[in-house]
Amino acid sequence: NSSDLSPPSFILASIPGLEAAHFWMAILLCSMYILAVTGNCAVLFIVKMETGLHAPMYFFLCMLAAIDLALSTSTVPRALSLYWFNSTEISFSACLLQMFLIHTLSAIESTVLLAMAVDRYVAICHPLRHAAILTNAATAKIGLVAMARGVVFFMPLPLLLLPLPFCSSRVLSHSFCLHQDVMNLACANTTPSVVYGLTAILLVMGLDAILICLSYLLILKAVLRLASWKERLKVFSTCIAHICVVLAFYVPLIGLSVVHRFGKDLAPLVHITMGNIYILVPAVLNPIIYGVRTKEIQRRILNVIHICQD
Repeated sequence: NSSDLSPPSFILASIPGLEAAHFWMAILLCSMYILAVTGNCAVLFIVKMETGLHAPMYFFLCMLAAIDLALSTSTVPRALSLYWFNSTEISFSACLLQMFLIHTLSAIESTVLLAMAVDRYVAICHPLRHAAILTNAATAKIGLVAMARGVVFFMPLPLLLLPLPFCSSRVLSHSFCLHQDVMNLACANTTPSVVYGLTAILLVMGLDAILICLSYLLILKAVLRLASWKERLKVFSTCIAHICVVLAFYVPLIGLSVVHRFGKDLAPLVHITMGNIYILVPAVLNPIIYGVRTKEIQRRILNVIHICQD
């Protein structure tokens, strides 16, 4: 019976009733994607060229830039083909691959954000040991551990969905594939997939968020020991960019989770908008945040602008 087999394709969500606006929505998505690609490529180029930025914090920033490039590139072009060319179908295997990339890259980004928080903690609370603890070799190892952690925890998600039958609706809630969204379309017992997905999220993103908060509590405790408010603000200002990047990652993630959990009766526009915010907002904001907060990056960008004007 073909109804018991995995479907040949899923239907990516567009916004019912707003088909006439799809072209302009695609323009907005494309503009944000171009900003994300340009900004993150600029960060990678500037850190490579500026030897003064060859330090753990900026190597972690390069990791974030590479992750954001991969995450946005694995989702946005497919969404653009949906809005511009009405290409709504995505094959089952392509959907599982995209789902794996989204969740794995998100887990890697969460781990890198935790590593950056630890870097700030060591730099502020143990400044004399910072260079010895966070060497370039240690930074590279942390990057490899982040990749391995993401793959190990989230590889089982598509594998758990692979044998399930899909015999009801094939219409997804987003213009890309997410685990919970695909899982809800299965017409079989999804308890193992539900339990494992929740466990993986809690052990990766949840644990990382707790440890990041703990790092900043220790940083705040150390900062409050300083004699003057001027010194406190000066030291804590070195954390502002990272705090903004953490919020840019976790707020859309939590918002998307809430929409999936409690927003089943919400309009499709809400689901699609939250999904696009989750994918694109961190990728767009991260290079802007660090560009504003890092004088070396500002100077290099201004030099490039002057060269282009000449």
